[in-house]
Amino acid sequence: MRFDIPAGARHILQTLNDAGFEAYLVGGCVRDLLRGVAPHDWDICTSALPGETETCFVGQRIIETGLKHGTVTVLEGGEPYEITTYRTEGPYSDSRRPDFVRFVPDLEEDLARRDFTMNAIAMDLDENLRDPFGGAEDIKAGLIRCVGEPAQRFQEDGLRVMRALRFAAVFGYEIEERTARAIHENRAMLDRVSAERINVELRKLLVSKNAGAVLRQYPDVFCQFWPQLSPLVILEQHNPWHCWGGWEHTIHAVEAAPTDVTLRLTMLLHDIGKPACKSTDEQGIDHFYGHPAVSALLADQMLRALKFDNKTWEQVVLLVERHDVQLPPRSQVIRRWLNRLGPEAFFQLLEVKRADNMGQAPEKVKDSLADLDELKAKAEQILAERQCLTLKDLAVDGRDVRAVGIAPGPEVGRVLEELLERVLSGEIPNERTVLLKLVM
Repeated sequence: MRFDIPAGARHILQTLNDAGFEAYLVGGCVRDLLRGVAPHDWDICTSALPGETETCFVGQRIIETGLKHGTVTVLEGGEPYEITTYRTEGPYSDSRRPDFVRFVPDLEEDLARRDFTMNAIAMDLDENLRDPFGGAEDIKAGLIRCVGEPAQRFQEDGLRVMRALRFAAVFGYEIEERTARAIHENRAMLDRVSAERINVELRKLLVSKNAGAVLRQYPDVFCQFWPQLSPLVILEQHNPWHCWGGWEHTIHAVEAAPTDVTLRLTMLLHDIGKPACKSTDEQGIDHFYGHPAVSALLADQMLRALKFDNKTWEQVVLLVERHDVQLPPRSQVIRRWLNRLGPEAFFQLLEVKRADNMGQAPEKVKDSLADLDELKAKAEQILAERQCLTLKDLAVDGRDVRAVGIAPGPEVGRVLEELLERVLSGEIPNERTVLLKLVM
């Protein structure tokens, strides 16, 4: 079997070999080749020192930004290839980067510093593997295992805790027992990791096919950087609408949502305010009055803490706040909400409500799910017919209102808003003559 390795990568390996140096593809690209997935990046390790690597590629464009850590980036066919000298690493005082690196002549020393066995495999130009830690077998078995002592790997770089969970979620792999135990025991290492780095891993994890399984097995890890989740994890819901506790309901809702980061985040956070709003009536039934507003406040804090971009943050908070609104499938209701939210957020809200329903007692949500289908169909029809939804859509404007005798100023806007409200409600048609007559 021949792997689909780009000509640029093969040329770099050949050039280094011809100059008398060892050179291998390494890391994620080898892992993905063995998984049968097209790699996104092609990393190369070599026995050549950085200066020797540069000499091998004289005349080609070279980027030297990684020289301190032994990395030379060569542009081959317009594509960047990172070439790194075999190295070992010093201690990680900042739990992110080694304090120093030491170049070594032996490939296996280099592979021994890597995080997981599946990322510690090298492949030469003839596609022979160097796999001292059994990474290829772990890939076949669908297993994530640390190289060497798991606790040491996570203490070197706390982000590896999230990387392990992300790989498990994206690949659908199991985490080996010792590695899993070390994740639980070393989750506090995430306290030393920047919000931005956790954010990147969390986004990838949430939109993966196995996000639910990871949330179910490692709630303590997520509570480490978002402690607001802790009360939800243990929340009981004695309520006819719910057949699961707060955390299990949340997981089912995340799994039911489309693989979009805004929607998955919304479902993860939509009930975060429930523990603070819980009350129990005389029949022993739990209620959570006002929880959408409290959830929105908490979601705002949590998303800011992890430095989410403004658009994602604003959309998620809006959807969390509105997730429990009643939306009967009537045209006037749909027009008003399309006006209030805009089409994008309106259809997102329908997806949120559907996912929320999918996490509830099945016998209770049949009618709600049917209503959501009807809402979506009617909203699509309203948009296709270009029905009036905003002031811009009105058949009259401010000039028309002033022309019939309304003085310039706030009154013009008030009149237009009243006309729009009557059109949205279906009380009057959006026709110029009708609207002008009403103004006069």
